Amino acid sequence: MNWSLAAEPLLPLPWLLAVLAPIALLGLVGLWYRQRGALLRLAALAALAAALVNPVLLDEEREPLKSVVALVVDRSQSQDIGQRNAQADAAVAGLQERLARFKQFEVRVVEAGKAAAAEERTETRLFATLESALRDVPPSRIGGAVMITDGQVHDVPEPGTGVNAPIHALVTGQEGEWDRRIRLEKAPRFGIVGKPLELTYRVIDSRGEPGTAEVRVSINGEPVSVEHAAVGREMPLTITVPGAGRNIVELSIDGAPGELTDVNNRAIALVDGIRENLRVLLVSGEPHAGERTWRNLLKSDASVDLVHFTILRPPEKQDGTPINELSLIAFPTRELFVEKINDFDLIIFDRYQHRDVLPILYYDYIAEYVEKGGALLIAAGPEYAGEQSIARTPLIAALPGLPTGDVVEQGFYPRLTDLGKRHPVTRGLEGSASEPPLWSRWFRLIGIDQPQGETVMKGPDDRPLLILNRRGEGRVGMFLSDQGWLWARGFEGGGPHVQLYRRIAHWLMKEPELEEERLTANGRGMTLDISRQSMSDDPGQARVITPSGKTLDVPLAASTPGLFTGSAETDEIGLYQIGNGDLSTLAHVGPVNAPEFADMVSTEDALRPFAEAVGAGVRRLNTGSGTSLPNIVPVRGGEAAGRDWIGFRTTDDSILKSVSRVPLFADFFGLGLLLLALGAMWYREGR
Repeated sequence: MNWSLAAEPLLPLPWLLAVLAPIALLGLVGLWYRQRGALLRLAALAALAAALVNPVLLDEEREPLKSVVALVVDRSQSQDIGQRNAQADAAVAGLQERLARFKQFEVRVVEAGKAAAAEERTETRLFATLESALRDVPPSRIGGAVMITDGQVHDVPEPGTGVNAPIHALVTGQEGEWDRRIRLEKAPRFGIVGKPLELTYRVIDSRGEPGTAEVRVSINGEPVSVEHAAVGREMPLTITVPGAGRNIVELSIDGAPGELTDVNNRAIALVDGIRENLRVLLVSGEPHAGERTWRNLLKSDASVDLVHFTILRPPEKQDGTPINELSLIAFPTRELFVEKINDFDLIIFDRYQHRDVLPILYYDYIAEYVEKGGALLIAAGPEYAGEQSIARTPLIAALPGLPTGDVVEQGFYPRLTDLGKRHPVTRGLEGSASEPPLWSRWFRLIGIDQPQGETVMKGPDDRPLLILNRRGEGRVGMFLSDQGWLWARGFEGGGPHVQLYRRIAHWLMKEPELEEERLTANGRGMTLDISRQSMSDDPGQARVITPSGKTLDVPLAASTPGLFTGSAETDEIGLYQIGNGDLSTLAHVGPVNAPEFADMVSTEDALRPFAEAVGAGVRRLNTGSGTSLPNIVPVRGGEAAGRDWIGFRTTDDSILKSVSRVPLFADFFGLGLLLLALGAMWYREGR
């Protein structure tokens, strides 16, 4: 029972004051002048005031509320070391049993570190989890919290901020643990392909002991070098970026006897390789409508340095014009095809024919350039079928098809072959999915015999239109029509000439994205996405090796012709190895070099300053003789921790269930008291 006195005035407060103030003033004046009956008049006034104020005696029935105590359990990956999770489970069970003895506490158990988002796995964020668990609890009802963790917490607030309640910590792990790890200090995000890239790293020993360590360096899974690093010192490292696109640089050290874990004995850097400007040599045999199409396309690409020559005056042209009056630039054949031929990433012959502009020996140099890794594209016109065809030179050794002498001149739609529908150069070409294709017709095709390589586009009567071939270490492409400019000019709606021409050029220059057989993988949050380009109908399953050494098979399903994809949900942050057939690749899932793996030695130091600021305690669970839990003590305020106990605050909050009211001046009792006071005043005044 909770008794209290309340007022329920019969009149609003201004009216009540207006009525009682003059009467009270008269009564006080009477007292001042000691008039007869002044005390009785005051008593009558008090009775009248009590009747108007209407005092009520309240009897409230309340149910006391419980203080909320949170048990925050660290389930991050560092807790998987040794018996830490087992210690945490035993501590949770023991604390729940002890807290159940106190009816004034409500216990909430929450786990941190099992969130699905990758960014939430990078760090151990116990205080964010605690705040989320107590979001619906008023501050007066928060009794406190216990964090069961290895002590590696990355969101500890400044002392005196955050939850205003005792937050204790019970630390898992063993006292005296030590660990050795490697950390990248400076790792640029981008690098130039084929150029040196400077990095720095540091090998750290938690004991602070000096020494040396062997550091193995690998790029995309291939060993590069072995470095000797002084422990504790920042060491330089120079690598060469091997290719365009993503490159995974891995530094690793051997595990030492007695160290805590070797999970952090490797460091990863993701370096995106960027090619320097590609050098392309475009040689046009004569001016024609399609010449500017190639030129405009290559000039519009900021990553391409274009050298373009058009043969305007062949040697056999003799019109008597003095040489000193010609404004044409002489074709620097020796400089281009002997001295600097290897500086070019791609050579394009656009409707070129042998007219003694190039010495016959130079065609041998071009064929050798292709054999050693160069790229050659032939954009053929009628000249390729004539007597001066470059197929009648030593360049024939590099060409993927011999001319038959036929020039087919009729309207036709360029179409993809079955192979072309799967090839990355022509796969998904805009407009190719319809029949007829949603692009304009062409009107000329050069006939060839004995095509070599992959025919990805065809013309009338299934004649080859676009051939892609590998020759030695290099690549050759042959376009058997000079009508691509019709797409560029928008004839009959045009066509995807930019998309097609650019893909051809990039395939010839060995861009990884356009390889027919390619295996790639990427981390998306905590999901491993695998992509397999293949010209086969079924590449099979992908074999995945997780950072902890477990293996799993991921099925690959066809998403588009020639492209197979698969994905796997993971719960480990780190480097994954993926294999399919004779191809393999690496992928990093989750954040690179996350703080969660930076330091994995259990410690009391990270949480102690904050705990002491709120009067709480930090202690180890393992004392050498088993798991030791502190006693639970309810407290009202002040210190909340002792040598063998921890305390939680109790609350005075309650829920009002019912109210009983008893008016003190109601009914006959109030009327009688008022009449008695007035009667006594009248009686005294009448004497």
